Amino acid sequence: MTAAVLFGAGCFWSIEPAFGALRGVTYVHPGYSGGKTHYPTRQLVHNTNTGHIEVVQVRYDPERISFDTLLEVFFSLHDPTSLNKQGPDEGSQYASAIFYTLPEQLAVAQARIDQLELKLKKPIVTRLIPASVFWPAEPEHLDYYLLNSTQPYSLTVIQPKLREFSKAYKALIKTRND
Repeated sequence: MTAAVLFGAGCFWSIEPAFGALRGVTYVHPGYSGGKTHYPTRQLVHNTNTGHIEVVQVRYDPERISFDTLLEVFFSLHDPTSLNKQGPDEGSQYASAIFYTLPEQLAVAQARIDQLELKLKKPIVTRLIPASVFWPAEPEHLDYYLLNSTQPYSLTVIQPKLREFSKAYKALIKTRND
């Protein structure tokens, strides 16, 4: 059995490789959700008011990785106290958001947010939204980092984030046997 969730944590290029590396995650795909425009493209999402947020759809096996562990990774990959801005990326399409597909996910996410607010002593701006339509990103955005690891954005934004992720979550990263 698999479950799904959509995570918005800034540019989807930055979070797709991290979630894809986790044991128990069976599928990761960048895309858009939460807006009013049908068949959005990255250009539309960035240049017009579509209301969409860049997300990654994560499908996972709850018997191999818990939703709480996914949340831990999610909150480590971005600043959930920063409204519509992550690193050099700014705009409503970069909102921190969790599009939940199960009522249990909502409860666990809200509890995690409450804990983080107490720990950080700052408001968490992560939006909790029931999942609706997921619009897959254009093919050139799938596996962006793997295919463009020497591009400036990959070198200056994605690589440092993945280095920290790899150190912190080494025990959760897939091996050849997974």
